[in-house]
Amino acid sequence: MNPATLSLLALLAVILLSLTSRINVGILAVALAFPVGIYAAGWKPDAVLGLFPSALFVTLAGVTLLFGIAQENGTLGALARRGVRACGGTPALLPPLFFTLACGLASIGPGAIAASALVAPLAMAAGATAGISPFLMALMVANGANAGNLSPFSAVGVIVQTQMHKAGLPHQDWSVFGANFAAHAFVAAAAYGLFGGLALLRAPKVALAAGPAEAPLTGRQWFTLAVLAAWIVGVTVFKVNPGLSAFAGAALLILGRTIDDHVAVSAVPWSVLLMVSGVSVLVGVLEKTGGMELFSSLLARIATPGTANGAMAFVTGLISTYSSTSGVVYPAFLPMVPGLVAKLGGGNPLEIALSINVGAAIVDVSPLSTIGALCIAGLPAGGDGKKLFRQMLLWGLAMIVVGALFCQLCIRFFVP
Repeated sequence: MNPATLSLLALLAVILLSLTSRINVGILAVALAFPVGIYAAGWKPDAVLGLFPSALFVTLAGVTLLFGIAQENGTLGALARRGVRACGGTPALLPPLFFTLACGLASIGPGAIAASALVAPLAMAAGATAGISPFLMALMVANGANAGNLSPFSAVGVIVQTQMHKAGLPHQDWSVFGANFAAHAFVAAAAYGLFGGLALLRAPKVALAAGPAEAPLTGRQWFTLAVLAAWIVGVTVFKVNPGLSAFAGAALLILGRTIDDHVAVSAVPWSVLLMVSGVSVLVGVLEKTGGMELFSSLLARIATPGTANGAMAFVTGLISTYSSTSGVVYPAFLPMVPGLVAKLGGGNPLEIALSINVGAAIVDVSPLSTIGALCIAGLPAGGDGKKLFRQMLLWGLAMIVVGALFCQLCIRFFVP
């Protein structure tokens, strides 16, 4: 069997394992890249090692370290609690408030999972106090966190931009963010109308419990906010390297004793970095052995230039329902966009790439995803967790079709 076919089978094995197991598939990806590259393709070990995405690893480690510190020392949590207070107890404002809060926190760096972990318990408790459907609150938090997840500053946004650069689509930060935000805002607005949001406009104000939100920010937290603000300005205005500058910011926070260095290092999601990096190594082998071209040929059989956007959103949404969006779907599918367009004989590469992004992300409200699970975990005592699980699972599965339709009909509006 030739190296191209072997590399494609290796990737399919990784995808299938990611659908059926909680094992970190980055380990398997590197383990399979090793024999395919060295023994089937006849490379030297250095050729396989050279496929490790060192720049991506440093960037992800730096960004997640910086915002892990801000989460662990309570800075992001304090901001979240102040956001709750901003609604003034008006029930109709609570769902959009938590959508905005989760989106804002995710977009400035921590990403959707960290934002959901911070916001979900607050949202579910506030919703219970105001008599709002827990399903509606969960959808607002999950979609809000996902809406901000592909910003240029978030860890997942960095992954997407790196993979799009490989696909010959660099400097599309705001197209990526805009398409993803619009899709999640659209389904969140639909959920607001479908599950009781409009009725809340006539509901009386409620008293939210007083507590930690009223405590002033500590000196350490103000210092953390200042460093975060300086990092964002440096990245956006002065175009400094986000990963290296994030390490500098993290060093300042550790030297400033805002957190113990052991706690800071443990806040980095090393398993995610291993998964993303490992799959990237295997995808690199796939590209260099001709497996990517073979994969593109197979995908081209289920689509035409006119249906490519919807088809790719459907396929990636289906896989992402049971697999890791950032660790498996984005590294596997985004680099193949140019080859797919060539095999189709037409299509807009950027539209297809945006469709992959949106289709894979919009299903992540499912309780099979970490984001959806965090929302269920935030349900106050006495809540019906089984009912909420079923509701979110059905919604997540429905988003496979909704995402495909959105991308087929609307994604072209986000191409500059």
